[in-house]
Amino acid sequence: METENFTARSETKRLIVRPLAPGDYAEWLEGFNGRSPSRHAYDPGRLDMAGCTEPWFSELVDNHQRLAKEDIAHVFGVFRKEDGRHLGMVDFSTLARQEFQWGRVGYTIHNQYWQQGYGKEAVKEALHIAFTELGFHRIEAHINLDNEASARLAEGAGMAFECVRKAFIFEGGEWIDHLIYFIQRD
Repeated sequence: METENFTARSETKRLIVRPLAPGDYAEWLEGFNGRSPSRHAYDPGRLDMAGCTEPWFSELVDNHQRLAKEDIAHVFGVFRKEDGRHLGMVDFSTLARQEFQWGRVGYTIHNQYWQQGYGKEAVKEALHIAFTELGFHRIEAHINLDNEASARLAEGAGMAFECVRKAFIFEGGEWIDHLIYFIQRD
């Protein structure tokens, strides 16, 4: 990224998708503190946020800006328009540029906001930013084989199943397979 600050943002009828700013601390913390207990293996549920002070958060925002400027990762907060609530995050990691323009998407919605369509809406809008403002041609989601909720969200956001990559990621002390979903710029 050539800009001093990463400011890409987009809106849907219900959501604002944009980088975090220092003034988002209270809503960001409330989103995490409002989480329900874990519902499955890929839901961390409630987290200990004691170390996440306002100065810590300011450093997090600065780090997100640095990662975006270096085109390593682009992290977006997801906020509900009606009340400014922080619902979760969508991020893109740059896998390759030059002739590839290839990235990976990650997403999380705080579990107290599940089953309301926010995840699908946020990922769709963030993909729009990835293609129009970040210049990606191909975005992949790398999903654990048994993470059905994530696979459904990827499909709902317009991504297509491509393959299972064998021994793809070193996780939990072993190389594990992952589902690969993808979408390409039209």
